[in-house]
Amino acid sequence: MTVPLAVIDPMPVYRYGIAAILANHGVEVHTPTDVVAWARDRRRSLVLLSVLSADDWDLLGTLCRSRPRPLVIAVTADDSAGSGARAVRLGARSVLSRQATVRAVERAVAATIEGEAIMPAAVASALSATRQPVTASQVGLSGEQIAWLRSLSAGRTMAALAKEAGYSERAMYRLLRAVYEQLGVRTRLEAIVRMQEAGWLAGDVSEADSPDMAG
Repeated sequence: MTVPLAVIDPMPVYRYGIAAILANHGVEVHTPTDVVAWARDRRRSLVLLSVLSADDWDLLGTLCRSRPRPLVIAVTADDSAGSGARAVRLGARSVLSRQATVRAVERAVAATIEGEAIMPAAVASALSATRQPVTASQVGLSGEQIAWLRSLSAGRTMAALAKEAGYSERAMYRLLRAVYEQLGVRTRLEAIVRMQEAGWLAGDVSEADSPDMAG
């Protein structure tokens, strides 16, 4: 893993404990006092941020609006689905409970760096409950775009998807950002949840939903 990681938590024991664990796995770990400035100085970065107070939530929102935008794993105080869903809506890529095991933290960091999203099932359910189903025709998605999202939901990396689709990774990223905008979401995780609500993950998009599905 070559993406630098910042661990932000008010408790030194937790902060340095997580840092030590991840450093043992070859992760470049930092504990900056100004994580926003730290992230802005890096083209790509990952922030493991505990959201325990109002200030923490404000910081999460600031990080997710920053450019370049860091990947953020929100660490919530408990397994509350509401807190996790709120973090995702603000732009967090993945969600963890502060009581998560060491293995769960390692898995979330590795998966997030690889372009995947990790969250408890309850968080996905909470996100789904706040959305209304849409059809592909309503948002103007093509069959190819839906296929891209299905591939991402199945765990395919950006690099693998770009190669399969015949684009560079940079071009693939831009194309997916356009798809997210059409869906009214900001992250891959939200896009996958949106697809799940619409029933597109199971391959049941009808021609009426997506007229150019065969194209």
